[in-house]
Amino acid sequence: MKSENTPFVGGPLDGRVLPVLLGMTGHPPKVYRVPVPDSAGGPPTVLVYRRVPAAQGRKLALHPGWKYEFDPEGDKGGKLKWPWSKPETKPGATPGAKPDDAHE
Repeated sequence: MKSENTPFVGGPLDGRVLPVLLGMTGHPPKVYRVPVPDSAGGPPTVLVYRRVPAAQGRKLALHPGWKYEFDPEGDKGGKLKWPWSKPETKPGATPGAKPDDAHE
């Protein structure tokens, strides 16, 4: 498997360059998740980094490579949105209830 040294920007890994495995297309993954163990023995914290172009290149130049930028929001923005997917339910919402049912 091939890997590519990829810089990380922002968050705890700011300034580090780590080898990241490339996929079948020759690109690193779009989202890179780093589990950080909790010192108290609780569930690990997951740091999320998103792949972005390393630099704005000229129009017909070769691709400048990739870098990862820290995403403090985490996994909230990375889901696939299919037209037939159900919307996310909010905590405390009653499944199958109409909006008018809550006021009666």
